[in-house]
Amino acid sequence: MWFYYALLSALFAALTAIFAKIGVANINSNLATGIRTVVILIMIWSIVLIKNEAKGIGSLTKQNIIFLILSGLATGLSWLFYFKALQVGKVSQVAPVDKLSVAIAIGLSALFLKESISFKEMVGAGLIITGAIVLAVK
Repeated sequence: MWFYYALLSALFAALTAIFAKIGVANINSNLATGIRTVVILIMIWSIVLIKNEAKGIGSLTKQNIIFLILSGLATGLSWLFYFKALQVGKVSQVAPVDKLSVAIAIGLSALFLKESISFKEMVGAGLIITGAIVLAVK
């Protein structure tokens, strides 16, 4: 089932790039990111409240809170840089470079989470890096 969720994530990430490229035309990229963030905030909290999932907030540990805040900060910075890159670059170049996050995440998961990386995963990460370079170079 995870694979279908991942495919849907990829589809919506692709749509994000297209919609964002059109949306940042002739406006400040930080303003565009702010608008996008408000939409996401309303959408996600609506889902949490409708599904009555807010009750789990009381079970958050200090570690949960710290790392969710750090994740939120990293996401916010990622979005700010992504929107700026889309504003000045081509989607066909920006999106593949952005997907280097996959290869970086594999490396960081080994470093910080002590996850083992198989040969297949190393080859896949290498292909992602190679593909991003090929698509990014004019």
